[in-house]
Amino acid sequence: MTERQPDETLPDAVTTWPYLVRIELLATLAAMVLLTAWSILIDAPLEEAADPNRTPDPSKAPWYFLGLQELLVYFDPWIAGVMVPLLIIFGLLAIPYLDRNPHGAGYYTLRERPFAISVFLSGFIGLWIVPIVIGVFCRGPGWNWYWPWEPWDIAKTPHLTNINLTDLLGISDGMGGVLVLAWYALGPLFWLWQRRSPAIQRLGGARYAITAFLLLTMAAIPVKMALRLLLNVKYVWVTPWFNV
Repeated sequence: MTERQPDETLPDAVTTWPYLVRIELLATLAAMVLLTAWSILIDAPLEEAADPNRTPDPSKAPWYFLGLQELLVYFDPWIAGVMVPLLIIFGLLAIPYLDRNPHGAGYYTLRERPFAISVFLSGFIGLWIVPIVIGVFCRGPGWNWYWPWEPWDIAKTPHLTNINLTDLLGISDGMGGVLVLAWYALGPLFWLWQRRSPAIQRLGGARYAITAFLLLTMAAIPVKMALRLLLNVKYVWVTPWFNV
């Protein structure tokens, strides 16, 4: 067997012990001290015992599930509760296989992996953390929108009338499917426009199709949220079997 020659382009190797383990130990101790002090100084926000005759309004899930509860406002339950979380998980797992950049393998940096890191942060922060923040601070009685500085006054709860996008535009329900297909047609159109670019050629047809589908699906979620919050749009595409 031939001896493997060292790669001159790689930085000098740093042993895991004690350098990395020491940093991880210090970070763990700091987090434990912070959480311990927080738990001592601030009481847990517990409510009174459950009363079947008095349902709290709003009835919120634990904070780590509030993102899913918030997505239920914008999509059908099976889309918000099953399809979207699975697409987020599998999409994030697929990033290293879709972005086959040979540089920076094993030490992901923004300079070496701008695409992978930016997509991961967009998916994690924009599609998971932001809905949780909205559910915690901006959802009051009737699950209506309240700014964090507004009191939760039930008497002021607005009664909003949500309409479908097809009704707002004055078109048939079947045209909603055309709008959805037109959204995903942006992927092939972008490929036709940039098909000779080195990045598109490195991806190849199959990996580009998967990447474009995942990115357009990710972008569609905040678009749908904006339509509901700004225009009270309930669904874009209404069918007897599912609603989008």
